[in-house]
Amino acid sequence: MRPKQGFSMEQKKARWGWIFVTPALILFSIFSFYPMLNAFYESFHNKNLLSLRPPRYVGWANYTYLFQSKDFLNSVKNTAIFTLGTFIPLLVVSLILAAFIMSIKKFQRFFQMAFYAPAVLSSVVAALIWLLIFDPRGIANQGLNTLFGTSGVNYNWLSKPGMLRLSTIIVYFWKYVGYFTIVFVSGIGSIPHNLHEAALIDGANRWQDFWYITFPLLKPTTLLVSIMAMIQCLKTFSTQYLFITAGAPTRPINVITLNIYYTAIKDHRIGRASAMSILLFLVMFFFTYLQLKVSKTEEVTYM
Repeated sequence: MRPKQGFSMEQKKARWGWIFVTPALILFSIFSFYPMLNAFYESFHNKNLLSLRPPRYVGWANYTYLFQSKDFLNSVKNTAIFTLGTFIPLLVVSLILAAFIMSIKKFQRFFQMAFYAPAVLSSVVAALIWLLIFDPRGIANQGLNTLFGTSGVNYNWLSKPGMLRLSTIIVYFWKYVGYFTIVFVSGIGSIPHNLHEAALIDGANRWQDFWYITFPLLKPTTLLVSIMAMIQCLKTFSTQYLFITAGAPTRPINVITLNIYYTAIKDHRIGRASAMSILLFLVMFFFTYLQLKVSKTEEVTYM
């Protein structure tokens, strides 16, 4: 008889890999996959969140209602304005700051820590800090009055629709620009230094070195930052919620996530809120897929 063969080394590694990964997969399934599937199921039903009655199947009625709802369309518009107003400055300014940090020889660690510090704060704390700044007696009004030579003018940061939208954009930009700057710093640091030396020896100046060497090789990092920043902007909630709680008007900053909260928690329409969640998920998925498709392959090899 042939001796019984045991597991190979690769099979043992794979088995232990599954053993270690299984607890995380179970938790991820319970707290991520199941809620997503349940939200999809609930979106086709009409159910009061506080009612003990079983949900009533309504088909596509929740989705049809949303596309005809002025309130939902307004939240879509607000989300688009906030995302475009925050996403593009985050991407551009974080790249510029990262290039600045990597171009200086001294105090690199200090600038990295200084820019990253706001990212450590929770979104609630960041919003509360800026609520004090945007107060009529706060330093935002005082700074603009000093800059424009006016005295005692209230720029209505938390009341005028345009200024209110700008306020939420400023809060998010201030909180996350340092985080994405550090991501870009890591990307720039991974580029071999001999490529920059070769470019400088060939007569390239610092701008040409950045534009023709650094920027093309940062394509994978730029893709990562763009996807993360876009998703972070689309799911914004805390800043708008706290601003409205503090007395700001709801309509100009009623983003989709806030609308989901009000629909589910205040109106108890869990089916309609689930439909909004599914639509938001599809938008995130579409833009992420589009970014990956446009960028094609992001594998970078250094010759």
